[in-house]
Amino acid sequence: MRLRRKPWVDEALEEYKDIVVIKEIPYGTYGKPDQERTNVHEHRKGHWHEVFGRNAPLHVELGTGKGKFITQLAEENPEINFIGIEAQQDVLYYAALKAREKNLTNVRLLVFDINQVLDIFAPGEVDRFYINFCDPWPKARHARRRLTHANFLDKYRLLLAKGGEIFFKTDNRPLFDFSLEQFAACNLEVNQVTFDLHKSDYQGNVMTEYETKFSGMGTSINRCEIKFP
Repeated sequence: MRLRRKPWVDEALEEYKDIVVIKEIPYGTYGKPDQERTNVHEHRKGHWHEVFGRNAPLHVELGTGKGKFITQLAEENPEINFIGIEAQQDVLYYAALKAREKNLTNVRLLVFDINQVLDIFAPGEVDRFYINFCDPWPKARHARRRLTHANFLDKYRLLLAKGGEIFFKTDNRPLFDFSLEQFAACNLEVNQVTFDLHKSDYQGNVMTEYETKFSGMGTSINRCEIKFP
């Protein structure tokens, strides 16, 4: 469900230009036909290390929400560059607040449609993707929209560096089962599989806002790690 847009956010985000890339040029604007679409990230594709001002591993969260997860990871891992992608600008504002409060220089936040992820990263540029509690798209006819569908996995495969990986979490067991099937069909290596993360022996888990809320209500969290050979 898309949140009602907050008109004041556009102006508020002007104070976070060092953290948030706000504007994406949509298809067909400025008199250009769709096939000539452009986006403001195009010149950064393959050059994200220059944006951060250093060479470091690049980890990308697909669906950042309010930023609890990515800002905590960035705080705990200053040697890694983090990019959070979120389609809803109003939500991303709160992630920017957290990054500023923690004075993080290794985080950038993008307002962007994940479906076009090939437009903003170069082949082999990303070392790890995080997919946390994505929309399960429960209807069978919408399966291709799931971020763990084979079509998306093919995109990640192009963008990930050698030995690249995905860390995946969801509270939706049907989505998790579907995802495991997709990983197997794509000949991917799956490790650290658990159907109840908070009762497992896994160490170092960082929770999202959503995870904090629903695990506190007793909801089981499914998690796994995927490597691309």
